[in-house]
Amino acid sequence: MPPIETLDDLFVHQLRDIYSAERQLVAALPKMARNATSQDLKDAFTTHLEQTEEQVNRLQQVFEQLGVSSRGPKCKAMEGLVEEGKEIAEEDITPEMLDAGLIAAAQRVEHYEIAAYGTVCEYARALGHDEILTLLQSTLDEEKETDRLLTTLAVTGIEELDLANDEEESEDADDSEEESSSVAVKKTRAPSKAATRAPGKPADRKVASASSKSTKKGARSR
Repeated sequence: MPPIETLDDLFVHQLRDIYSAERQLVAALPKMARNATSQDLKDAFTTHLEQTEEQVNRLQQVFEQLGVSSRGPKCKAMEGLVEEGKEIAEEDITPEMLDAGLIAAAQRVEHYEIAAYGTVCEYARALGHDEILTLLQSTLDEEKETDRLLTTLAVTGIEELDLANDEEESEDADDSEEESSSVAVKKTRAPSKAATRAPGKPADRKVASASSKSTKKGARSR
């Protein structure tokens, strides 16, 4: 690789890094869409794939305007971010947690791209590349919008999980109350049954009284 000695050199170096990152993302997004269980998340990944393909085209236009090649080293940062997205899909994980994990992985990608595009936009402004700045700014705006969409999906998913947990806890509480009521009823009935078996009950006294009268009659007859 040629030495980086000027801002122009650094600008091209950063653009090549982003170009590599975008091409890796084009390959990764279809897999993320397939792994997602929520239709809204699938749609978000599919839409961003279309945007990313257009962003690659914009970068190609930038390289043409600068008169340089797009060829450069592989973006290791994006390689790692994409790998994290793959790993979460391979975990033993519930569908809801899988979607949440995929959103987290996707937002890490978006934050990286927002930082990268923010940097090259400032370089383009400083170097007076107005047309290139317009192209790069369009992509930066899309990345920010995608990040906001992912945040909305994440918050909605968390709220749905909280609601489901509250309903489950409410059902458990109802079951507990029913069990307590059943035990209380059994305890209320228990003394009446025990009373029929206890010594010295009224029924036993009647038997004893009848026996006593019979003994007295026998004595008089003698």
